[in-house]
Amino acid sequence: MEHSTIYQFIMAVVGPARPRFLLLVPVCVGLGAACVIWEGHAINYLHLFLAFIGALSAHISVNALNEYDDYKSGLDFRTQRTPFSGGTGTLPSLPSRMSRVALITGLISLGLTVLVGVYFTLVRGIWILPLGIAGVLTIVLYTPVVTRFPALCLAAPGLGFGTLMVTGTYFALTGSYSWTSFVSSLVPFFLVSNLLLLNQFPDVSADKTIGRRHIPILWGNPKSAILLGLFYLFAYLTVVVGYFAGLLPIHSFIALIPAVLAVPTAIGSYLHADDIPSLVPHMGANVIITLVTPLLLAIGIIVAAL
Repeated sequence: MEHSTIYQFIMAVVGPARPRFLLLVPVCVGLGAACVIWEGHAINYLHLFLAFIGALSAHISVNALNEYDDYKSGLDFRTQRTPFSGGTGTLPSLPSRMSRVALITGLISLGLTVLVGVYFTLVRGIWILPLGIAGVLTIVLYTPVVTRFPALCLAAPGLGFGTLMVTGTYFALTGSYSWTSFVSSLVPFFLVSNLLLLNQFPDVSADKTIGRRHIPILWGNPKSAILLGLFYLFAYLTVVVGYFAGLLPIHSFIALIPAVLAVPTAIGSYLHADDIPSLVPHMGANVIITLVTPLLLAIGIIVAAL
């Protein structure tokens, strides 16, 4: 294989996997593990590693399959690409035959996720199956089906990283569910849904051409920015309510610190909703909020358990 072909192959694997966005996985898996520690369970580090691998491969799978579908539909050639939206642009820059590499990457990653799920079903019991089935369906159906239904398109990212990843990690480590892990999962639920919501603003015109129907297409960007602000509010209220319900320690309030960034981000996203160059800095701030808030929540929970 020639050096140029090897390079193209590597790019066709790494690019669609979107490595820059994979940081969400250790944050959400770590939040689930923090809940385990807070509730006094011992951590099986082999199981924690397998949970991480399953979650990571799931994220790579949905990224790669989405990138492949966007290339095959022609969307990659129509989007106004930003550092946070519009795909990576990897496949259009490579020979067309390399698109199959992205598809294979997505399918192999999905297979690895399924294998991890089968292992935990055997070890922990069948009650992990609802999460596993929902996760696989979300990965497979996200681009061709979920993006056609606005409410599903809004909720699916949050469900994947919040409800499924956080509570799934908790179940993988304990064999049970808990209200603490569920309430904690609502924080990334709202924030990751916000992440995809804001990243859809620049793609409205292009997405319409291939039949997608998400909230910014349905409502317009300014009204969608109001929903963005509400989801920020819900994320931080979750921490407060969780504390007063006795499900989270007071140390969890450290997760409220990024709210000082969320307020100007919500306002800026509304004011510049249709001005994409001016919106980009707020999209970057949105990424920081989405990563740092659940990370601080996990740290607060772990500190409280020490």
